[in-house]
Amino acid sequence: MDTYGLMGSPVPVYRCARATETPTIDGKLDDPCWAAASYTQPFRDMVTGSPAPLDTTAALLWDDRALYIGFRVVEPDLQASLTERDSYIWLEKDVEVFLAGPDSYYELEINALGTVYEALYVWKDAYTKGSAFARDPQFDLIERHVDILGGFQDSFDHPRGVRWVFRDWDFPGLRTAVALDGTLNDSTDTDSGWTVEIALPWSGMAALSGGVVKTPAPGDRWRINLFRFQTIEHNGRKIEPSAGWAWAPHGVYDSHIPECFAEIELAGENSVDKPYRRITRSRDG
Repeated sequence: MDTYGLMGSPVPVYRCARATETPTIDGKLDDPCWAAASYTQPFRDMVTGSPAPLDTTAALLWDDRALYIGFRVVEPDLQASLTERDSYIWLEKDVEVFLAGPDSYYELEINALGTVYEALYVWKDAYTKGSAFARDPQFDLIERHVDILGGFQDSFDHPRGVRWVFRDWDFPGLRTAVALDGTLNDSTDTDSGWTVEIALPWSGMAALSGGVVKTPAPGDRWRINLFRFQTIEHNGRKIEPSAGWAWAPHGVYDSHIPECFAEIELAGENSVDKPYRRITRSRDG
């Protein structure tokens, strides 16, 4: 089957080290386990794959409780205004996590105030009579806040079709925190940036794994991508759409393509010396 986007280019496969201790989720990334973790290469333009003008890197760890993600974001002008949970965080500077299972995927967005947006996407072709989604009250199409997603930014229609979007779904046990190195919403000075710390408990992954809570083990793999979206103003005008930078570029301005996501492989103890290898993946895997 033909490839699409940048699917013909190397896709990161990241060996996710087992945490030597449970990190404190305070946004600071100063626990010893983060110092020992391997960070990604700086994110690149999600369309062209060219270097982004500001560095963004991330590291991932796991233990029996959760998957942990840490972002380091270089930012000379810290800005954030949205404070209400599930506000449209993508309208301002943010970082984002997309985590995919076979028939659904999860989106998490965070701004420099620590405000969170979450949504779960279920492929409509997987929402069949008697399926795990149809039987689960948290995915009731009448009672829940549900939208539908076809393409994205009018630029791409996924060959699998449309998705149900559960905008009121919250990842069970999610913990997040941010730490700022600079002054928020003050453009008269130059800031250094911000860091983000996230814990996604394995007990909350059932919506991504067919309704089953699975015990994590070395060798397990998950599809994930990490993004940064950056609002840019020029001559007093906001440039639309925002700049999009990704760990694994997609080749189109669309973050909703799980086939383009990187892979993480849960590794055992003492496994951070060789965190990466790369694969070339076509759309049919």
